[in-house]
Amino acid sequence: MTVFDLDPLLRRIEQAIQRHALAEPGLFARWTIPGAGRDLGPNAYGCADAVNLMYTLGCLPREAAARSALVSGLERLQDFATGLFREATHHEIHTTAHCVAALELLDATPGHALAALAPLTRIEAVEPFLEALDWKTNPWIEAHRGAGLYAALVLTEGSSSAWDDRYFGWLERAWDPVSGLLRRGCVPAADAGPAIFPHLAGTFHYLFNLEHARRPLPYAAALVDTCLEIHARASFPLAHYVGFAEIDWVYCLSRALRQSGHRFAEARAALVRLAGRHVRFLESLDPLAHDGFDDLHALFGATCALAELQSAVPGLLRSSRPLRLVLDRRPFI
Repeated sequence: MTVFDLDPLLRRIEQAIQRHALAEPGLFARWTIPGAGRDLGPNAYGCADAVNLMYTLGCLPREAAARSALVSGLERLQDFATGLFREATHHEIHTTAHCVAALELLDATPGHALAALAPLTRIEAVEPFLEALDWKTNPWIEAHRGAGLYAALVLTEGSSSAWDDRYFGWLERAWDPVSGLLRRGCVPAADAGPAIFPHLAGTFHYLFNLEHARRPLPYAAALVDTCLEIHARASFPLAHYVGFAEIDWVYCLSRALRQSGHRFAEARAALVRLAGRHVRFLESLDPLAHDGFDDLHALFGATCALAELQSAVPGLLRSSRPLRLVLDRRPFI
């Protein structure tokens, strides 16, 4: 087994965070390279993912003034009237959950209540909200709302144990026993090629909510089978882009494996192979010119995969400071 020294790559990621810092302390851009639709000023994902990345790398500032500036940078992006955070590339529930989750890493909460989400805190609103999501044709993007609602509410103490029970109860009933994915009746066969991956990526978002709530994963062995089938068939181009697809697959496989032990040797071998490809791909990029490396949100997703792989296959990915996956502290990425 080839052992990888991550320190040079992690230094490049830390330098990327620094390049995205704006003149005003606590504010970050998401991009530094101009392009269509890119806001080079203060950005919700730039600020949130700077915090997320610093936490992952173990370099969050310890000084109270610096941490306070990071909190203030995020808080100024919250809408006073609705309590929501917004950015052009994602649904406002995703952006809100993402920013609230970043504030949690700083032991902080949003300055304003999430007023726009208040109607969804009613227990009777849970099932209609989940039922209305497009589980069949757009499960990946729809999970941003379906999982983001729980994360935003639980991190601001906006949900109750009764609400949580209704939320997870619906999900558990909807889980597909054949694929280990959400939602029953909407998931294509494992040999359906690329069509299967959005369902895995969507399921990932609900899985990290289950993990946060310390609830069991339904049909964990089936999820291991599906992950290995995707890997064997190369159903999706993993380790080809900077983004979140790798953490989606790695987390689903490693956490399902942890709960089931199913096909342990095969699953571990698949994780080792993906780790090597992912590290070599990231190392091959020019951090000053590659669009993916320049996108702090995409870079955060790629770094999350490194963190989960370092934990899932001990000794494979070495670093001076062990990586910390944000999902082991709170839900949502």
